[in-house]
Amino acid sequence: MGYLYLIIAIISEVIATSALKETLGFSKLLPSLIVFIGYSTSFYFLSLVLKYLPIGITYAIWSGAGIVLLNLIGYLIFNQKIDMIGLIGIALIISGVILIQGFSSTVNL
Repeated sequence: MGYLYLIIAIISEVIATSALKETLGFSKLLPSLIVFIGYSTSFYFLSLVLKYLPIGITYAIWSGAGIVLLNLIGYLIFNQKIDMIGLIGIALIISGVILIQGFSSTVNL
């Protein structure tokens, strides 16, 4: 169940953060509601994940996956460019998550 909760937490956070840009300083109701519901859902499921994983590992995976997905959304939806240094940074984040999941003895799902 830990992985399922983590996936839900990541997707909820990515949706909320993507909608944050559209709130225009929380002056638009629908995007503001999406942000509130998305972050609330994300933190709720993140708290459930902590029954299965240590907090440091959980946060590393949650934030790393969020960074990668939000960069992809920024590129595809908001026409934001990613330079070579950014791509290298994203590759390092992905590598770190893979190392934690594949080789860390602290991951005990």
